[in-house]
Amino acid sequence: MGNSASLKNHVETSKKTGVLNLSDSHLKQYPETIDVLHPYLRTLDLSKNKFKSLPKTVGQFKELKVLNISNNSLETLPDEINNLLKLETLQLSCNLLKTIPILNNLSNLKRVSIGDNQLSIFPEFLCQLKHLETLDLSKNKITQVPECIKESRLVELNINQNQIRKLPVALAECTRLKTLRIEENCLELVDIPREVLKSSKISLLCAEGNLFDMKSLMGIEEYGIYMARYTEVKKKMF
Repeated sequence: MGNSASLKNHVETSKKTGVLNLSDSHLKQYPETIDVLHPYLRTLDLSKNKFKSLPKTVGQFKELKVLNISNNSLETLPDEINNLLKLETLQLSCNLLKTIPILNNLSNLKRVSIGDNQLSIFPEFLCQLKHLETLDLSKNKITQVPECIKESRLVELNINQNQIRKLPVALAECTRLKTLRIEENCLELVDIPREVLKSSKISLLCAEGNLFDMKSLMGIEEYGIYMARYTEVKKKMF
């Protein structure tokens, strides 16, 4: 953002459009002048800046549906984000987050991205959000997937590039899970539950870069059942 006059113009325009894009604006601090937009904004993009923190006032954007604060230097998030009851998309990738608040009020969330952070524990509250379809937790330090994953309504789960050593059978009980990305973890072949291949809804399993070669996985009897689902989905796409 070149100067305060330019930011002021952005703010005035956003009152009409409901959208404020301050991505890649070389901002070191959250600009408090945008707080006048609390009643108006539906989309707020603060990505690719240098924020280390966000103020509690961010929780007053009650009309917000999309919040993008990826590619900053955030170490924590204010609990007040839990007040954004209309939020559908939350993008937090490429920060320094070790934990995130329990955002169990955000029942309208559909897409959450927390990739490339420093999480060591899978945020279990996400499994309770009944509208959450896509979850990206790639490039963290997560070691296990919780049993409560079976309660989720996820369609796609990305846990690539973590430190996961075992997958729970509960993944096979996810009623809507179609895509599972588990590349570059610490999984051995015995750590892939046969139920995931045989009886789940998963039709795209990306598992390269673990402690087994893909030929070994393909050699499992149940892999043929998974491939039948994969092929059926591919046919429907064309």
